[in-house]
Amino acid sequence: MMKYENQDDGDAGLHESQDEMESLPLDEPSVVSGGATPTPGREPTGRTTFYTYLITMRTNIQGFGGSEFIVRRRFRDVVALSERLSETHRGFFVPVRPDKSVVESQMMQSEQFVEQRRAQVEKYLNKLAAHPVIRRSEELRAFLITRGRVLQLPKSVDVSPKQPSVVAAEGRTGGDLMRMFKELRQSVVNDWGRVKPLVVEEDKEFLERKEWLLEFEQQLSNLSQQAEALVKAQQDIGETMGELGLAFVKLTKFETDEAVFNSQRVRAADMKNVATAAVKSGRLYRELNSQTVKHLDKLHDYLGVMLAANTAFSDRSSALLTVQTLSTELTSLKSRIEKLEAASSKIFGGDRSRMRKIEELKETVRLTEDAKSSAVREYEGIKEHNRSELERLDKERHDDFMCMLRAFVLNQAGYAEKMANVWEKLTEETGEYAREGKSVNF
Repeated sequence: MMKYENQDDGDAGLHESQDEMESLPLDEPSVVSGGATPTPGREPTGRTTFYTYLITMRTNIQGFGGSEFIVRRRFRDVVALSERLSETHRGFFVPVRPDKSVVESQMMQSEQFVEQRRAQVEKYLNKLAAHPVIRRSEELRAFLITRGRVLQLPKSVDVSPKQPSVVAAEGRTGGDLMRMFKELRQSVVNDWGRVKPLVVEEDKEFLERKEWLLEFEQQLSNLSQQAEALVKAQQDIGETMGELGLAFVKLTKFETDEAVFNSQRVRAADMKNVATAAVKSGRLYRELNSQTVKHLDKLHDYLGVMLAANTAFSDRSSALLTVQTLSTELTSLKSRIEKLEAASSKIFGGDRSRMRKIEELKETVRLTEDAKSSAVREYEGIKEHNRSELERLDKERHDDFMCMLRAFVLNQAGYAEKMANVWEKLTEETGEYAREGKSVNF
């Protein structure tokens, strides 16, 4: 269970059933305001005001060292968790965390905002808990069981390969910056150069699946727009029926108050029946719409999955670019060694400065080959993660959409029957008018 408090910056079922983590609902909103006197649910933290979330987690996963844990987290902890998972789970479809509202500072006291953020964080954490790999991660475990106000997530280890020239320059000129420039140059060569990269993406099945997912994402976007149009149409019908019912209520009151003849009183009673039917129909439409939003929200969920998939594919492209960059550098280094050896061989006894340079370059080649091996392992690992995630997506997509469609159809049919009963009852109550009309025509 998840509960929350107000501090600065806020259901998914598991697809595997053996080792499970129960859904993580959020409850108990509470405000933490800087400078406030400590009270239950309040803590002074300076000048900021923020919400926290009380999370109660139950699980039978052995690695957690227990079956139930209760912790309190703020939204920046959720952000830190998301960033760490992106670092440590490259190639996986890591669920996208809720965005921090741009106008949050103006809405901190808004109950609607609080509830919206609570629901978003709850859904996000349950998606993490539903992921077969992430739910066993050290990062999520620390997030859910570590007590205390300040969340300390496990420090990530940089397993990405570094080029030897970068290692030498680190701490002096900024190795990451140098590496970024080299990979940028390689990227430009890939896009505009006439020379084919030494290493390319050769997994045709992956490329086909990636293209299919792009089309699927476009179809999802179109379906999402149609779903929103359906929800809007049902909402309009419900509001119209409600307003129609209220109009008949007012007319009924007028007819009753001003009635002189018995026929007017009978007509007023019939109008009351019409008003009742319209109001009931409007209420049923609102209930129907609420359920429709719940069922078709799965389309929006999968748009989020597409974002996660695109990020995972970007991880793969980035890892491939690193391999390409190191391969190009290796080729360049070996070419320089060959030229120096050729030049040195022309001098009797050799050129000591050239020989020393050759030895330095050979050491650089050795380090670069090690870096390339590390980069290849990283790339192959990401490829495997992509493959397993695509397989999981296929299965879950089929199951989720079948459940969604079944629930949607049953919901539409059920409420259509309820509304038909309402109007059928009205037809019986006002059947006298139809019989009178037939007798007049006769």
